[in-house]
Amino acid sequence: MAKANAFSTKLKSLAAAHEKFIARKNAIDRTWYNGVFDRYVNPVLTNEHVPLFWRFDLNPRTNPHLMERLGVNCVFNAGAIEIDRTIYIMARVEGADRKSFFAVAQSKSPTEKFRFRDYPVVMPETDNPDTNVYDMRLTRHQDGWIYGLFCTERKDPAARPGDESAAAASCGIARTKDLKKWDRLPDLACGSAQQRNVVLHPEFIGGKYALYTRPQDGFVEAGRGGGIGWALCDDMTRAVTRDERIIDPKVYHTIKEVKNGAGAPPIRTPQGWLHVAHGVRNTAAGLRYVLYAFLCDLKRPEKVIRRPGGFLIAPYERERVGDVSNVCFSNGAVALADGSLYIYYASSDTRLHVAATSVEKMLDYVNNTPEDPLRSFACVRQRMKLIDANLDYIRKNSRDPVLKKLAGQAI
Repeated sequence: MAKANAFSTKLKSLAAAHEKFIARKNAIDRTWYNGVFDRYVNPVLTNEHVPLFWRFDLNPRTNPHLMERLGVNCVFNAGAIEIDRTIYIMARVEGADRKSFFAVAQSKSPTEKFRFRDYPVVMPETDNPDTNVYDMRLTRHQDGWIYGLFCTERKDPAARPGDESAAAASCGIARTKDLKKWDRLPDLACGSAQQRNVVLHPEFIGGKYALYTRPQDGFVEAGRGGGIGWALCDDMTRAVTRDERIIDPKVYHTIKEVKNGAGAPPIRTPQGWLHVAHGVRNTAAGLRYVLYAFLCDLKRPEKVIRRPGGFLIAPYERERVGDVSNVCFSNGAVALADGSLYIYYASSDTRLHVAATSVEKMLDYVNNTPEDPLRSFACVRQRMKLIDANLDYIRKNSRDPVLKKLAGQAI
C-alpha cells in the first residue's frame, strides 16, 4: 500500500508540474533589442513539453518505481504552418535512443502554450526503410496539398567496414490534408549523391514544382560550388530533378563559408519572396550556425534581388549551450494575416525558440541592410559611411540631449 501511495503521489506531482510548465506565460525578453525582431524569455518547445504518457509507463503493476521507459533528449528543428488561426509546429523529437521522429504541437498563440497531440506522426516507410528522419519543412502548395519535405538517412552502403557513422542522406517527401494522415511519396531523385535541407516553393513555376536544394558530393566536387540550389520537377508524386543551379552560393570568409541551406518555405511579400536560411562558418570551437535572410524576385523566384550582409539571428547567451553548441537553425516560419511574422528556430540542437517580427520590418531589413562587401577594408568604409551620416544628423540636431550624449566628443 505504501508503494502504491508513493507512486500515486509522485505521478500527481509530475502531472501538476507538467501542466504548470505548459501553461506558463512567455514574455518578450527586454534585455535584448536590435529593432528587427523580438526574442522571448522561454523556448516554445522543449523535451519537457513532451507528454508524460510518451515517456513513462503509468501502470504501477508494470512500472512500480515510476521509471521513465522511453526518454526524450530534445525537441528542435521544426516546420510550422497556420491553419484556421491555430499554429501547428512539426517538431523533430529525438529520443534517448538518438532516433528522431516527427510530432505535431499546436497552440492558438504563436509564442506559448504549445501542446503535443496524443500521438506522434506515423510516417510510412518506403521500400528502403529510413534509419532516421528529421527537419521537416511544411509547404501549403498551390495544388491543394500540404507537403512535408524532410531529410531521410540510411547507412551509407559504401561505408568502410566498421564505420557506423557514415550516412546517405536523401530528401523524403510526404503530403497530407490534415497533418494527421500522411501519404509517403518516393524520395527525391536527383543528380546529387546527398540531399539535405530541400524546400518546396509554394507556387507552380511555369506549371512545374520548384525546389530549393542543397546539392552535395559530386556536384560540388565538379567545381560548380556549393550553396542553395534551384531545380524544377514535373510531378511531386515521383519527384525527379535533372538540373540544379546554385542561386545562393557559399562564400569565403563569410557566415556561409562552409555550407548554407534553405530554411522555411519562402514567404510571399509585395516586394518579393522572403527567405530565412542558415549559414555555417568555421571557428576555433567548431562550426557555427546562424540564420540569414535574402529576397527573391516575385516573378522569377530563382533570382536573388537582395542580400543583406551578416546574420539575422545568431545563438545568444543560453542558446549557445546544448547537444551541438553554437547553433541556430530554422525550417519553419509563419506569416499571419495581420502582417506579423514568427520565425521558429532551434538553438544548439536542443530546444525550439521563436523570433517575432513583421513582414514590414523584414522588408526594411533586407532592403536597407548593406550587402557584405567581402573585405575588411571595404567593411570599415561601409561602417564609416554610417558613422558619418549619424554624426551629420547629430550636428544638425545638436539640441537633442540624447543625441549629443551618444556622440560624445565627436561633435
